[in-house]
Amino acid sequence: MIEQDTIRLLRECDAGVKMGVASIDDVIDRIANSKMADILIECKKEHEKLNDEIKKLLDKYHDDGKDPNPIAKGMSWMKTTMKMAVEDSDNTIADLMTDGCNMGVKSLNKYLNKYEAADEVSKDITKRLINLEEKLAIDLRVFL
Repeated sequence: MIEQDTIRLLRECDAGVKMGVASIDDVIDRIANSKMADILIECKKEHEKLNDEIKKLLDKYHDDGKDPNPIAKGMSWMKTTMKMAVEDSDNTIADLMTDGCNMGVKSLNKYLNKYEAADEVSKDITKRLINLEEKLAIDLRVFL
């Protein structure tokens, strides 16, 4: 049970990190404010560091990880495209990214509760990812 919950939790973190990186990549070239761009670039780097840790653990369990749900990824891209078509601004990007962070925090907490038998290392990674998402949402408030 511990190993199964650990793998499942790591898979969800893997998908979450990939979704976060893809979301940043979708908007980074449209940001006018250099401070905001720096915040997102730094956050992306932190996501990538966590992803390296997740990959190493998943490799240990001979698991390939998980890609984000294609429907969720498509909906996110569509929402970004539509909102940016209406108002292409840094505060629109901050709004979109904050929504994404909030959804990520909600999902990760749900999986943390669902896979309670996961090992402590995986739970720690999940909590660090949650904290990273919460921090980004807070850092972006000044751009709303």
